Amino acid sequence: MTSKDCGSHSHSRRKLIRRIIWSIIFFLFIIFLTILLVWAILQPSKPRFLLQDATVYAFNVSGNPPNLLTSNLQITLSSRNTNDKIGIYYDRLDVYATYRNQQITFRTSIPSTYQGHKEVNIWSPFVYGTSVPVAPFNGLGLDQDQDNGSVMLIIRADGRVRWKVGTFITGKYHLYVKCPAYIDFNNKAAGVIVGNNAVKYTFTSSCSVSV
Repeated sequence: MTSKDCGSHSHSRRKLIRRIIWSIIFFLFIIFLTILLVWAILQPSKPRFLLQDATVYAFNVSGNPPNLLTSNLQITLSSRNTNDKIGIYYDRLDVYATYRNQQITFRTSIPSTYQGHKEVNIWSPFVYGTSVPVAPFNGLGLDQDQDNGSVMLIIRADGRVRWKVGTFITGKYHLYVKCPAYIDFNNKAAGVIVGNNAVKYTFTSSCSVSV
């Protein structure tokens, strides 16, 4: 075989490899474009969260100055998938309470789950903490609010979700949920006594959701 034949064979091989590479790239581009079009047409919307109620078993500020909080609340949190053709995987969802942007309870993890089209999931986790340190100004604020008979908490849920469109499943997205919870200790009519010193408060406001 002459050097000319070797050069021709090598050129043909490189040409074939380039064709294969470009074919793969074109195939992947078509798949990506199809997914993008389906995603744009379906227009997925965020799940809708609602804090239905909170049962307060303990809520006490202690210390001098007041800087330790012991609390125990059971909340009822619902989530509704508003999409007709898109499912939602909740890979991780942690629930906790905050006061003036400071976390005041431990995080409680909700088991991973899949939410189908138009489905509603309801969770009733406990959020609690024993002698949780709080910032001095927040401790004073909690102590004053408790003396005044009411306190505004924010129930938060942070997690990771994935969207399912047909057989296609997206990557993970951050999910942030904020639900206001106004606890009125003074107004007995605002809650229902459900046990020894436990009061259940019902809420009607929806939660803010960002993804």
